[in-house]
Amino acid sequence: MKYRWLIGSALSAAVILATAFGQSTREEQRASAVEFGDWRDDSPGVRHKIGVEDMPPPFATSLAAKQSEIAPLPSDARPNAPDGFKVRMLAHDFNGPRTMRVAPNGDIFLAESDAGRIRALRLSESGDKLAINEVFAEGLDAPYGIAFYPPGPNPRYLYVATESQVLRYPYGIGALKPSGEREKIAALPPGGGHWTRDIAFSPDGAMLYVAVGSKTNVAEGLSARALSQNQAEEKTGVVGEMGGAEKGRAQVLALDPDGRNGRVFATGLRNCSGLAIRPSSKEVWCAVNERDMLGDDLPPDYVTKVKEGAFYGWPWYYIGPHPDPRHAGERTDLAGKVTTPDVLIQPHSAPLGVVFYDGSQFPPAYQGDAFVALHGSWNRSKLTGYKIVRLRFANGEPTGEYDDFITGFVLDDGHVWGRPVGVAVAKDGSLLFSEDGAGSIWRVSFAGK
Repeated sequence: MKYRWLIGSALSAAVILATAFGQSTREEQRASAVEFGDWRDDSPGVRHKIGVEDMPPPFATSLAAKQSEIAPLPSDARPNAPDGFKVRMLAHDFNGPRTMRVAPNGDIFLAESDAGRIRALRLSESGDKLAINEVFAEGLDAPYGIAFYPPGPNPRYLYVATESQVLRYPYGIGALKPSGEREKIAALPPGGGHWTRDIAFSPDGAMLYVAVGSKTNVAEGLSARALSQNQAEEKTGVVGEMGGAEKGRAQVLALDPDGRNGRVFATGLRNCSGLAIRPSSKEVWCAVNERDMLGDDLPPDYVTKVKEGAFYGWPWYYIGPHPDPRHAGERTDLAGKVTTPDVLIQPHSAPLGVVFYDGSQFPPAYQGDAFVALHGSWNRSKLTGYKIVRLRFANGEPTGEYDDFITGFVLDDGHVWGRPVGVAVAKDGSLLFSEDGAGSIWRVSFAGK
């Protein structure tokens, strides 16, 4: 396993080679450019850590809009994995495969967002192919979030979040179709912009968390007064609460399972595209896409524990109390109220799905760590992201480090064949991931299992 520290303000970085189980074997010095790296630097086991002190000033690096082109799925496509792991494609040609959730019996529920449907999948006995592939529900408006209720071995409902509402379907273990009519639980703020709506239940099932992204990049054209229209924050008492076109956006909400008693759980999260509950805790975690057009290397995306009542800065501040120059002088009263996120990810990597590893198939060192799918950049002069990374934890706390885990989706500076989206832990302890370039889903297993 390689360790590479990405330092945006330093001229060199250490590279440490280690075994697959994290034991250091040697160090070597590596010359480094001031800028962060790109897809060429990615390889399973490469370790990254970005600190707040490593961020360049706004507009110090180039601004770019470089959308990768999706190439056909290569006949020999095989993502790269650490030694001892095997990656196998289960199926492809899904229409916009996004979030995946695993039922207690091992069935996999997949949101085909572009097709407006939820699929129910079942692995073969060997686990290396699909034995069942059925449409569970269809006719949906960009479905994304999926959750089982109540949490535990015998859920009675499957919840689905679309761009504008939360629905639930009567469900029983092993069912490939709903056992009754769907029910609308809650309306969500519509109106374009960031459309993904992920959901997760608290371990006791008492609370449903819903992530709602912002309508705009950074509330362009909206003054502090416009954002505070109807005195949103003053009226609700929620720090960072917004009005106007961003009312109800850039937040994580908390609802009762029946949709009642909705409240704001946290604010200032530009686009929490992935929600997860850390096992053996009540911690709510978000994978967040940060803002654009401050430079190739600013600001970092992030994955963080979301604290109740916390404000994470958007749109006035980023990564702690760093003011966005496009809102200079606005809401200076909030500077001391911004919560700094836990794990910073290379800017414009676009983190989407997040899952904590609680299986028994991978080596013990993986227990309690998290996997995050990086969808890949569209707004950076050199492509970054396009991989699955592993977030490191020690004694239940994030270290701020993340390792490349699955790479190899980029063909050259402008072409990719895969864009990772969803991650889930299968019942047998293998890791599943989806990608919406080739529309495929994959299984990562550890050798000998």
